[in-house]
Amino acid sequence: MSQDKVSDALNQIMNIKKAKKNSIILTRPPKLLKNVLEIVKDSGYIEYTLNGDEIKIDLKKLNELKTIKPRYTVTVDKIDHYVRRYLPAKDFGFLIISTNQGLMKHYEAQEKNLGGCLIAYVY
Repeated sequence: MSQDKVSDALNQIMNIKKAKKNSIILTRPPKLLKNVLEIVKDSGYIEYTLNGDEIKIDLKKLNELKTIKPRYTVTVDKIDHYVRRYLPAKDFGFLIISTNQGLMKHYEAQEKNLGGCLIAYVY
């Protein structure tokens, strides 16, 4: 297990998807992972429930959910460069960016004229 628990958890989710299963239980999820999963849940890709220090994740229409390593720091002008790099098509999925106003999707950050650190991408 590595030092990056968010990356490990997202890799476990993708391994479950590749194994053609549709649910996983993660123990002791960090707060950053909970925030990432909340954004993904709001977009309809997954469903999850919290039970104490466990989180049960049910996959819905998820194709890809991966972390971006290294976590690049981007300005508003450079977000489109990374959108083209990580997403397969225009308006298909989104990047999750950590800004000074919290985690948000890349197009919300562009609307608010905020840069930040790239965390993950989803489609």
